[in-house]
Amino acid sequence: MFPVARAAQSLVARSIQHTAVRGAHRKHEPTFHDKYGTMVLLGGAAMFSAVWGYVLTQLNVEWGFSPVGRITPTEWRE
Repeated sequence: MFPVARAAQSLVARSIQHTAVRGAHRKHEPTFHDKYGTMVLLGGAAMFSAVWGYVLTQLNVEWGFSPVGRITPTEWRE
């Protein structure tokens, strides 16, 4: 069993080396994320901040949801 395991390990190591060598000889072409990833992330963060900044400051949103003091009880009809 030991020689079989050693042969399998050798085969796996050889395939990993082959894959590494094949990748090293290939030119790395920048992808969309390599070129624009940081700018897209920063643009999205700026847009998110601008929209929520507008919503929180310009729209008349009442943030106190408690009805205490705003609702007056009506008289019972008998």
